[in-house]
Amino acid sequence: MRATWVPMIVLLAAGAVFAQAQNARPAYEAASIKLNTSGGGGSTSNGSKGQVLMVNQTLKRLIERAYSVKPFQVSGPDWMENIRLDIAAKYPPDTKSDDRSLMLRTLLEDRFKLAVHRESKDMPGYALMAAKGGFKLKPVEPGANSWDSKGGTVQTFSAKKTSMAGLADFVARRLGVMVADKTEIDGVYDFDLRWANEDENANGIDAAGVPSLFSALQETLGLRLAPQKVPVEIVVVDHVERVPIEN
Repeated sequence: MRATWVPMIVLLAAGAVFAQAQNARPAYEAASIKLNTSGGGGSTSNGSKGQVLMVNQTLKRLIERAYSVKPFQVSGPDWMENIRLDIAAKYPPDTKSDDRSLMLRTLLEDRFKLAVHRESKDMPGYALMAAKGGFKLKPVEPGANSWDSKGGTVQTFSAKKTSMAGLADFVARRLGVMVADKTEIDGVYDFDLRWANEDENANGIDAAGVPSLFSALQETLGLRLAPQKVPVEIVVVDHVERVPIEN
């Protein structure tokens, strides 16, 4: 009898361990989340020494971060823009960068009872493509990329070791629509863009002589934005609470 049952017990135990590993969700080692009622509009996010501090972030912005999507890719109640939060969280040792957004997702699921599903829709957007005159940059050595963006009447974007997919992502966030990288250009590049803020121009602020973002992409980089419908993944919020469960 012993020879019959011992292997079965071992198999059952191994199966339980495997199931537990499959069900495990990346989570912060410790986290505090509080409503921010300061009434301020600015927000910050800083991570260092194994922790992250997010101050005055809207609930919608946190969902965007948790699912690594852009603002137009989240569909849910309008009031998510009005709920502002402060989060202080500590990462477990040796946390992988890819797990950080998953940890935020776990926090929102546990504390706000967040439930979502995904949909794919064809929406108006742009394809980033090489312009008629050809691409103007030469690749640089691969390495850690960095961005420095500044707003105002004249906006700037300084990029180091950035791919065309990274540029498409940046432009999508500026335009508020999906931009698909269809350049077929490999490698990474250093470049500086400078363009006029069209919203401020509409308000009577002069930026004479400064090109639009569309023109700056073509004149500086040899790229163009072609309007077309592109597939967009949408994160649809099925349920979320207005107030988090207490710390």
